[in-house]
Amino acid sequence: MEIKLYNHAQGIYLSLLQLQDADKLLQLRLRNRAHHQPYEPLREADYFTLESQELLLSQRISDAEQDRAYMFGIFLTDGQLIGQVTLSNLVRGVAQYADLGYFIDYAIQSKGHMTAAVRLILEYAFRGLALHRVQASILLHNDASRRVLEKSGFQAEGVARRYLKINGDWQDHRTYAILADDFLTARP
Repeated sequence: MEIKLYNHAQGIYLSLLQLQDADKLLQLRLRNRAHHQPYEPLREADYFTLESQELLLSQRISDAEQDRAYMFGIFLTDGQLIGQVTLSNLVRGVAQYADLGYFIDYAIQSKGHMTAAVRLILEYAFRGLALHRVQASILLHNDASRRVLEKSGFQAEGVARRYLKINGDWQDHRTYAILADDFLTARP
């Protein structure tokens, strides 16, 4: 399955990650390991291996084929992998929603790439997958992530106490969501 989504003005595109992207993903994770640690679960050392990234990508490829999750790489137009954005935990039936997760190379933060990537993934979620809702949960002190969500039209819905175990501790997260109606009426 090949899907590419472009934002030419921002100089990026999203592409479903494939097995051949495993080394690029590993290098991205290694470069960002220390910087992202305060915002992520504790990872075993073997997570940062090519084999582990290949297994992760194999699982996500299978998830996409089964309409359960979609893991996109964020690429500059020259093909450099600079981040990842994922729709996961897709629920169909009467719910029609997914969870959003993302990260970007710390060396190029604050250039608008992540906001552009989130808007592309929302376009795909609402127009391509016909979802009703996309939700995200972020640490209370993650101001950069909060700005990305707010600029993309998400609304804060509340605090989930001790929601996820991040960096070894159960931590509170603020939940955000955007509905298809909100996004599609704001973007013709």
